[in-house]
Amino acid sequence: MLRISGTGESHLGLVRPVNEDAAFVGSVCALVADGVGGGAAGEVASATAAYALAAAVLAEPTQDPAQVLRAGFRRAQEAVRAGVAQDASRAGMATTLTAVVTDGTRFVLGHLGDSRAYVVRAGVLTRVSRDHTYVQDLLDDGRLTPAESAVHPWRNVVLRTVNGSPAASEDGTRDGDGEPDLVELFLEPGDRVLLASDGLTDLVAEEEIELTLRRRSDDDAVGSLVAAALGRGGRDNITCVVGTVIDGPPVSADGRVYGSLCDPANIVAVAERRTESA
Repeated sequence: MLRISGTGESHLGLVRPVNEDAAFVGSVCALVADGVGGGAAGEVASATAAYALAAAVLAEPTQDPAQVLRAGFRRAQEAVRAGVAQDASRAGMATTLTAVVTDGTRFVLGHLGDSRAYVVRAGVLTRVSRDHTYVQDLLDDGRLTPAESAVHPWRNVVLRTVNGSPAASEDGTRDGDGEPDLVELFLEPGDRVLLASDGLTDLVAEEEIELTLRRRSDDDAVGSLVAAALGRGGRDNITCVVGTVIDGPPVSADGRVYGSLCDPANIVAVAERRTESA
């Protein structure tokens, strides 16, 4: 049975007063969430969405990961919406949410926002997520070069998030900005997954990330990458998760939490219910 063996770190950074990033690492799920900059209660949004998705996965660890992710993102939207309903000062809160889930055979990526997911195979780093940003749309249309996008004043304008807006589609996700990308990842033992908030990827180039992962173990790589972002100013919260795919007997489906998810006061929990299957 394939599973994830990994670790993570979430650092406040050197500028922000509050850590609005959250992360979770377990044998069947790894995720990163980043409260959207400028939004109200980003730490509540990220912790709540991360908790809702992790709970959905841990409740159904052997079910189709794509279906579990759809249900988990739906629960995340519901929980963020409930958080706003409980406290009007949270109006506008939102978060990115990027997760890799496995049922022991298949791996599926679920993604909203501009946190990133990468796969490392044989020392080669490949980005497997697409940023849901205004600047990424300009890049895709050929209206910006990569060099121009790195300094564009709107490079952090995120177009799709977990934001708690009312659902519109039949499966409970909104058309457009609340609907996650789902991507199947064909992973093998020895492959590695990196999930990171933009506090890391805005400051550390992919070439350096690749070299670090090539040379270091998961634990050492996480510490080195966070240190590299801090060394370049640490102007945002910095969160990354690194996990290696291994083949072995199943283990307890719990995991470790990081960042805003460490404080239960940040989590808005909604009524538990079983994940729907297709």
